[in-house]
Amino acid sequence: MVCFLSDAHLGSRVIDDPAAHQQAVVQLLERMAQEAEVICLLGDIFDFWYEYIWEAGGTLDNPPAGKKQFVPVLRCLRELTDRGIKVHYFTGNHDIWTFGWLQRMTGVQIHRHAWETEFYGRKVLLAHGDGLVPRNYMERLPKEIQKKIKAFIRLRAFFHHPVPQFLFRLLPPSWGDSFGYEWARRSRQKEIDNPCPYKGENQEELVLYAKEQEQLGRHRDLYIFGHRHIELDLQLATGSRVLVLGDCFRQWTYARMDKNGEIQLMNTETAL
Repeated sequence: MVCFLSDAHLGSRVIDDPAAHQQAVVQLLERMAQEAEVICLLGDIFDFWYEYIWEAGGTLDNPPAGKKQFVPVLRCLRELTDRGIKVHYFTGNHDIWTFGWLQRMTGVQIHRHAWETEFYGRKVLLAHGDGLVPRNYMERLPKEIQKKIKAFIRLRAFFHHPVPQFLFRLLPPSWGDSFGYEWARRSRQKEIDNPCPYKGENQEELVLYAKEQEQLGRHRDLYIFGHRHIELDLQLATGSRVLVLGDCFRQWTYARMDKNGEIQLMNTETAL
């Protein structure tokens, strides 16, 4: 079995009980591990994650101060990989900034870009989803929306640039985390106050991206994304399916693929 989840946003300042939330995520991972051969974490597992130069020597037994709150989930990931379960960790737009520590401490495999693979004979494209905008998409949008998307693209490029990444790593971790968690809190609160529901097959960026890939002859059986915090399972005319995983802090949704290649969206009230 292969399991997929995304957008837990562990440590978010808008969550009333972060410790209980993290424990619920750990319990979900442990349930998955009872049958899963592979677990794919499709980004934004942490609401903010940054590995500073001053933290390079930390361990799970003696973690950096800013990482102590995440020891339960980090130990869980370590236990999964030690058992031989392959854990693929995709960076999102809130946890871009891992520079080796997370991988060393947990044994997960880091993916910074969309990844095409095959599970049980099904060709799959996996990605967090941020930045996957089809060509000419913005031309059909109102100028006000275009400005917002362009601003996000510029911010995303800045966050991914090695120079500002290096300079931010030089900050005292308490300063950097204070800024990062406040930025993330505002992002979460804005989403809660002004949610963006499914926009329809002809307007949803990730659906249009998948359709464009099909038109370009890059057929995949499945496109699986996070990022949007909506639960979506859509069959395309080409026979492909687009799945958006929802999240693991409000909707508590995820997906599982059986060994026969069948995949379905689940929630924590649905038995594995």
